Amino acid sequence: MILHKGKVYFYRMQISKNILVAPLNWGLGHATRCIPIIQALLDNGDHPIIGSDGDALALLKKEFPHLTAIELPAYDVTYAEKGENLKLKLLKDSPKIWNAIRLEHQLLQHLIHKHELHGVISDNRLGLYTRTVPCVIMSHQLQVLSGGTTWLSTQLHLHYIKKFNACWIPDHQTAPNLTGKLSLNTDPTLEKVYLGPISRFKKLAEEQFTYDLLVLLSGPEPQRSILEKKLLQEVKSYHGKVLFVAGVIEPEPRVEIKGRITYYNYLSTTGLQKAIQRSRVVLCRSGYTSIMDLCELGKKAFLIPTPGQFEQEYLAQHLKVQGLAPFATQDEFEIKMLDQLDDYKGLGKLQEEALSLTSLIELTFSRVNENSEPIPNSLST
Repeated sequence: MILHKGKVYFYRMQISKNILVAPLNWGLGHATRCIPIIQALLDNGDHPIIGSDGDALALLKKEFPHLTAIELPAYDVTYAEKGENLKLKLLKDSPKIWNAIRLEHQLLQHLIHKHELHGVISDNRLGLYTRTVPCVIMSHQLQVLSGGTTWLSTQLHLHYIKKFNACWIPDHQTAPNLTGKLSLNTDPTLEKVYLGPISRFKKLAEEQFTYDLLVLLSGPEPQRSILEKKLLQEVKSYHGKVLFVAGVIEPEPRVEIKGRITYYNYLSTTGLQKAIQRSRVVLCRSGYTSIMDLCELGKKAFLIPTPGQFEQEYLAQHLKVQGLAPFATQDEFEIKMLDQLDDYKGLGKLQEEALSLTSLIELTFSRVNENSEPIPNSLST
């Protein structure tokens, strides 16, 4: 309330909130799709605090060097060298994963007091829930495909998701959408908010093509390195100019130029957007964050699913059926297969934007001082 020239004026005071944004360190996709979340918090006048480990934490610290960053317990996920052994490898690693979930859950209460947190946005970190402050989890997998054990893996995932106030799903609820059956769930006890696809990129004016092909690598080891070795050999017989981004986060960017091939260890968000827009076509994994980014920028892409990762195999098949992008297995891929791109429409926006992230964040955490049920009914489905 302000008294001015004999009149009383009422102003709604914006309360700046400290929100923990915590992506899983499983490849770089979880971290990069948190970039628009962090930016929306900053646009709202809030104070995002970054929490992760490994390359995911390193990437976000490079993107937002001025923000507080916290190292969280590592799930320490690695893949098998052979795709058919991935499920067995993850099963073997499961005690380590459950232990990390337990440790981060125990740590959260300490972080709430130390950093005066008003809320948590977790990207697939399953232990970051509490009744003390509103907690939401972001995931596009309400069905976790794992072959013959899909029902079990789905129920385990939902067990944790239901401990959060809501699940934010970065896709459209209805077809046409990018995730197909992965994001569908009819359980009325699960609070769901469909965001529409999100991306750290915003398409700018069309740029002149500098490269004919962009090779964009990501994902956990050793599969990232196995694909890098294969594709470095394959692009030697490619006749156009190639930009090769290895997806390795190191202290400093590194560039090597050999003939028609320009090699980077990694690129920042700004640099990568320019690289994508200046390339005619993209060759990459069928990770969901990569797909959302390429849709935002309207690119033609050839996809190579990570061997043994049922989710990426399904996404690649789902996009192929819609006539949007071709794919091949890692073992079968040959550079001449890029000619198939002429038969596909390419990736792009399938529907209008669903929700404003800044508005959703404001609504989600607006009642943080009143109670711990922050999700308005109008946003729940």
